[in-house]
Amino acid sequence: MGAVDEYLAGVEDPADRRALARVYEVALELAPDAVQGTGYRMPALKHHGKVLISAIRAAKHLGVYPFSAAAVAAVAARVEGLDGAGTSTGTIRFAPGSEIPDDLIRDLVAFRIAEIEGR
Repeated sequence: MGAVDEYLAGVEDPADRRALARVYEVALELAPDAVQGTGYRMPALKHHGKVLISAIRAAKHLGVYPFSAAAVAAVAARVEGLDGAGTSTGTIRFAPGSEIPDDLIRDLVAFRIAEIEGR
């Protein structure tokens, strides 16, 4: 069991656990070679040795962290249009119990993969 699996097993709310797990599932569709690890003390997926994405339950929100302000900026306009969602430098926040749109996750992860691979 890796850091992501261990973290998800401890998320009490089933809706939050599903939403966070979906972030990692979609990321693995795009980066099947990604491995579980940590980044900034958060459970994360790593791609080519660099942190790709993390998704956690914070005190008041679900947080998605692509470890890139540019990646957040690339999807920020779409996030702001979602109920209860918002962004700050390096962070995308969703209301607890929210479904995080798969297409937004895909675009965020694809952007981050391109950064990591130098494209």
